[in-house]
Amino acid sequence: MSYRQSQQKSPEKRFLFVFRFIRIAFFLVLGLLVIFTKFFTLNIDRPYQIAFGALLIVYALFRFFWEMKNSATSNDDED
Repeated sequence: MSYRQSQQKSPEKRFLFVFRFIRIAFFLVLGLLVIFTKFFTLNIDRPYQIAFGALLIVYALFRFFWEMKNSATSNDDED
């Protein structure tokens, strides 16, 4: 086992890591709900509803890849 694998994150970093991915999952699920359910009708036309849901999904994916990039660079900085 290498030093990198045995090193643990602080509770604050661990909490922020989990919180960021919960937020990403929230936007992803919200986008899917807007598109596929009538629960979020928002009194707008269907094409705009789909566009808004797609925008939320794209934002969630953007945040996911941004977090992965930042996570990789922060791991490299600790070496």
